[in-house]
Amino acid sequence: MREPGATWEDGSPERLYVITGGRSGPSVPSGLDLVTLIVAQSGPRPGMQPEHAAIVRLCQAPLSVAEISAYLGLPVSVVTVLIDDLLTSGQVLSRAPVARAQLPDLALIEAVIDGLRKL
Repeated sequence: MREPGATWEDGSPERLYVITGGRSGPSVPSGLDLVTLIVAQSGPRPGMQPEHAAIVRLCQAPLSVAEISAYLGLPVSVVTVLIDDLLTSGQVLSRAPVARAQLPDLALIEAVIDGLRKL
């Protein structure tokens, strides 16, 4: 417990407990990881929790869960709970990051180079 007269610290466990409503994880497995991209469907709604509204404002362009956590200065575990709330309410969408393009086989590249040299 905090001592009387102590200030509410931004990173205090009590604050994080209040922000998440006492939850330590999503209500249902959502498959969110650090590189999952989050994008807002619309702007913040009146009466939204400030942290939810901040996520919606940040995610007008796709951002990863890790980036959101860094911008808000909150632990990833807290951010995933908040994003789960927004996913459930339809405020945001999640998507897997764009996969890296697969490079063609090295032998094929060498064959094309050899063919170009013979021209």
